[in-house]
Amino acid sequence: MSEARYVVAVRALCDFTAKQGDLDLRFTPGPSAQEGIAGHIEVATRRGAGYEAEVSLSGSFGPLLVRGRADGYDPVRNRLEEVKTFRGDLSRMPDNHRHLHWAQVRIYGHLLCQSRNLSELQLALVYYDIGKQKETLLTEYATAGMLQQFFEQQCGRFLAWAEQEMAHRLTRDEQLAGLRFPHVDFRPGQRALAEAVYKGASSGRCLLAQAPTGIGKTIGTLFPLLKASPAQRLDKLFFLSAKTSGRALALDALTQIRRSEPALPLRVLEMVARDKACEHPDKACNGESCPLAQGFYDRLPQARAAAVAAAFDGAMDREGLRAVAAAHQVCPYYLSQEMAQWADVIVGDYNYYFDLGAMLHGMSVANQWRVGVLVDEAHNMIERARKMYSAEMAQGQLKALRQAAPVSLKRTLDRVNRQWNALYKVQQDEYQRYPDLPEAFLGALQQAVADITDYMVEHPAAMDSQLQGFYFDALHFTRMAELFDKHSLFDVTVQGGYGATLCIRNIVPAPFLAPRFAAAHSTVLFSATLSPWHFYSDTLGMPADTAWVDVPSPFAAEQLSVRLVTGISTRFQQRDNSLSPIVDLIAQQYRLQAGNYLAFFSSYDYLQKVAGLFAERYPEIPLWQQARRMDEHEREAFLARFTESSQGVGFAVLGGAFAEGIDLPGARLIGAFIATLGLPQINPVNEQIMRQMEQTFGNGYDCTYLFPGMQKVVQAAGRVIRTREDRGVVYLIDDRFARREVRQLLPQWWRIDA
Repeated sequence: MSEARYVVAVRALCDFTAKQGDLDLRFTPGPSAQEGIAGHIEVATRRGAGYEAEVSLSGSFGPLLVRGRADGYDPVRNRLEEVKTFRGDLSRMPDNHRHLHWAQVRIYGHLLCQSRNLSELQLALVYYDIGKQKETLLTEYATAGMLQQFFEQQCGRFLAWAEQEMAHRLTRDEQLAGLRFPHVDFRPGQRALAEAVYKGASSGRCLLAQAPTGIGKTIGTLFPLLKASPAQRLDKLFFLSAKTSGRALALDALTQIRRSEPALPLRVLEMVARDKACEHPDKACNGESCPLAQGFYDRLPQARAAAVAAAFDGAMDREGLRAVAAAHQVCPYYLSQEMAQWADVIVGDYNYYFDLGAMLHGMSVANQWRVGVLVDEAHNMIERARKMYSAEMAQGQLKALRQAAPVSLKRTLDRVNRQWNALYKVQQDEYQRYPDLPEAFLGALQQAVADITDYMVEHPAAMDSQLQGFYFDALHFTRMAELFDKHSLFDVTVQGGYGATLCIRNIVPAPFLAPRFAAAHSTVLFSATLSPWHFYSDTLGMPADTAWVDVPSPFAAEQLSVRLVTGISTRFQQRDNSLSPIVDLIAQQYRLQAGNYLAFFSSYDYLQKVAGLFAERYPEIPLWQQARRMDEHEREAFLARFTESSQGVGFAVLGGAFAEGIDLPGARLIGAFIATLGLPQINPVNEQIMRQMEQTFGNGYDCTYLFPGMQKVVQAAGRVIRTREDRGVVYLIDDRFARREVRQLLPQWWRIDA
């Protein structure tokens, strides 16, 4: 039996052992990834014959296997090079960065001496200025013995941690292999879901799982993937959700699993957005401004160890990690990023894995992790992914910036503005799609990005939020322009005196998401509404061998009375005529059976009109309304009105915060009124999306309007029946609900009463 090995990359080893000093995130416009690659190539081409680029190296220290790729080796000079690209004044580079770079090249130096029996070696840090295309060379000579001593010293610092991690992994996998379901038995339908997830993980396939609300999808997906992890040698499990409520359910399910197996050493990390985790939002992220950034890396080892110890007593959730960070006076947000390296299960938003610069995806690729990915409420993925891979710029932002911009930048900004104006000077309509990207505008924008970059390099303290905001938007826009293809469209919307808004609008995110699915061992997308499944699979770019399961509902038709109200039209043109009959219908049902109801409408304007008339005509019936831009506290207060003993009608927007992801079992909710098909608004943008979907998939109207609309309807109706003991009623209000193509998209277990 071979000795257990712990594989660590040179960069990861040095990050662990050689980082020191302050956390310093003052914005300095460094090279892009493409510029960095180009810089490395340029340095290599300048070297003489026999120069070796990208030299793969590895070496052992006890159970540690350290490996990586050195940037270059010149056998004539016997010089090993580590290339770092940068912009601006090299003297401004923090000392702790230079310290880390030397640690990396020394580790590579030992591995090279060991592999080629070298007695000594010249080490070089090559700092390549992307803007000036100039090299700065820092060198030192070292004997093989000196480099071996350094290597062993760094590995020795890491070894205790690595041995702890190997022991943790061994114990974790032993416990997970024998993991028992945390409840007495599965709920009806839950076992079928769990079996499908387990089989998908075992075969390394992706899975689309449609399962009804109320069967326990969260624990029904987490449990089988955890149980499959040891045999599939999974390093991490990512549970991703679009909403805070979904992440809270995941954390609760994982707590149940851990309580049922007290010896299970499962480290669970909650990833929280920076603006929610920051303790000092008024301070900059550097040691001169924020006390939690000062000496961050000096205190990180103790905080890291404390976080791991705390994980045995509970999840590293927001409050738990915040307490550890406070005890060690480090930033909780960047502590959570560090702990992503050492967690077993990470709970966070979709963007952590699927966004263009997603942290978890980047870490998975860099560390060669085998990961399992669970995507909660996956019907949200299409819209969220489209936003991730779209880019928008408003001319009003440029005009405001131009007035306050530094003199040295006014000319380049004026050039952008002139090209911007030229884009739509002959545009007749407010909105227009263009077949190609505007090359002249993009050229001016790219030059502006370069000029702003140079300005910020020379004036790092003069950076203001307005200039930085425009800079980031321009960078993203140019990046998406480089990736522009048939999956997206370009359009211009004229906004009167505010100029025009330009948008690179992603329609089919499949080309961007396909590599993310490929990078994971297995990905499970699950929701109560994933019909038709091929619409989601094709649009999201899932693999051709993706499995599909439609879990039968555990609920009986007698539990839910679904009533079609086809004598009312909720179309925009007939909306005012619908107000009175809808108000009377709600009151009639309430008087027949008093209790808690939700009434859903297609817009806040529609909601307010119905609620206003309802309050006027039936003042004795309690009502409460969803408001625009409710914060978390206000949303909680809205839901708190629904109790086992309360009575009244809540008015909400279809597709909003109260139309999915909330759980109101029993008497907390006994009925719903859905006064719309939920179809997206017919407007020029959606019409162009429909044409694009028609060209790609052949059923543009359904993909753009019908499928997304009916998904919202079924989600909202799903709030009513949450357990096998629940009873309730749903009114579907619109004559179009009687159409065959519409009814085919309703759950099969529903019994429709016309």
